[in-house]
Amino acid sequence: MHFIDPQGHTRRAFLRRSGRLAMAGTALPFALNLAAMGEAAAQSATDYKALVCVFLFGGNDYANTVVTYDDPSYLAYSQIRGGNGLSGGGIAIPKASLTPTLLSPTTALPDGRQYALHPAMTQLANLYNSDGKVAVQLNVGPLVVPLTRAQYQGSDRRTYPVPPKLFSHNDQQSTWQSSSPEGSTVGWGGNLGDLAMTQNANSLFTCMSVSGNAVFLSGDNALQYQVSTDGAIAINSLKNNVYGSSTVKAAMTQLVQQTRGHTLENEYNRITVRAVQAEGQINGARGAAYPNGNPGTAGSFPYNVTAGGVTYNGNGLASQLAMVARLIRGRDTLGAKRQVFFVSMGGFDLHDNLIANQPGLMARLSDAMAAFHKEMVALGLGDNVTSFTASDFGRTLASNGDGSDHGWGGHHFVVGGAVKGKDRLYGKAPVVSINNDAKLTGYEGHVGQGRLIPGTSVDQYAGTLAKWFGVPAADLGGILPNLKNFGGADYPTDMGFMA
Repeated sequence: MHFIDPQGHTRRAFLRRSGRLAMAGTALPFALNLAAMGEAAAQSATDYKALVCVFLFGGNDYANTVVTYDDPSYLAYSQIRGGNGLSGGGIAIPKASLTPTLLSPTTALPDGRQYALHPAMTQLANLYNSDGKVAVQLNVGPLVVPLTRAQYQGSDRRTYPVPPKLFSHNDQQSTWQSSSPEGSTVGWGGNLGDLAMTQNANSLFTCMSVSGNAVFLSGDNALQYQVSTDGAIAINSLKNNVYGSSTVKAAMTQLVQQTRGHTLENEYNRITVRAVQAEGQINGARGAAYPNGNPGTAGSFPYNVTAGGVTYNGNGLASQLAMVARLIRGRDTLGAKRQVFFVSMGGFDLHDNLIANQPGLMARLSDAMAAFHKEMVALGLGDNVTSFTASDFGRTLASNGDGSDHGWGGHHFVVGGAVKGKDRLYGKAPVVSINNDAKLTGYEGHVGQGRLIPGTSVDQYAGTLAKWFGVPAADLGGILPNLKNFGGADYPTDMGFMA
């Protein structure tokens, strides 16, 4: 274990931002400050580690992703979602379809609760049951303090602060990535990059996105370097002839890279030179592309997937993760020992067509994440690379007729060789109810229509990942200011899913 040196890095940026968050009463994002490792400490790394954020844009439907399976819970789920008993229907998946993806943890949940993955997620289910390298974190989401329904609905926001702008796409995407609603400029992945920069021979390759611009990777000092699924993004006028003229291209190349007397012009050219050099380094490090293949076999990625007998052409997530794998494979060429990556999928805002459209999304997610892990194992880095999902929010348990609406807590996956997946399901199994009568069972645990109050805070989730990364327990409170609000058997500061 290579621990972070708590004496080796300035706390100035961390203290500035944590003070800002405290004044705003803001819930920290998912694994936020794995982030403030960037401000709390510097690291002496002799090994390699990477985190890969897989963001599911639109808000994933938790209830049909990790599906309640035991008969009492399933029957409640089916009824709420417009089904007919065990046969399902409406937006409820038939129970018989879930048997092949039933999860079999070593330690069962209390009260006989059971879960299965969506029927299209066979690869992750197999990786869970056979290898134990997938952790399922139940009902995680932004919290400042533990909340009951009464506290959420009450007016005492000083004692029981609520995360800002819940149920809003842009704001919750930003909150998960950066700790603040839309408009935030610094993300927890970028803050982690602030820490890792000094450990990499070229700090530019610390935070890398294969999914465009993401606040997640913006640090106080770290810059996010964006690549496409083909490699570095070239400056067209320097790569190709301009108006068909190689002479113009040569003149442009000289013009934008030469030293200039004007300060701003010179800085612009300096950045251009850096971009050109980085392009060459990336394209030299990426190596050969991975072919299309079976997600269960290392050395290939599933660019086309099949679910329920339907073949879905194209898997953008697999293409992005394949590029991440190529960059990790070329880590020595890039001089990288600590890296943070961002990839994403869209299409999860399924207010309608949930049953029709979710299988393809789930198959792509499952196949791509499983294939990526198998390739990391083949590279000898299974224990060194951890990927995880995040999303705007969970969705309602209640059906709107053809889909579900914006929610709060949701279920997420953590995949990697250092993950203790099969030991148990992590967190608390949430209520399966849309009851709004405080006198009846099923009132607590949601805020209406089955919008879950998170049973695990993002700080707990973050603390668990931070410890795997190497942060000493004594420094977690300085990195995760809200972590002090959690603890004990109900809200442990270490969820236990990382070795």
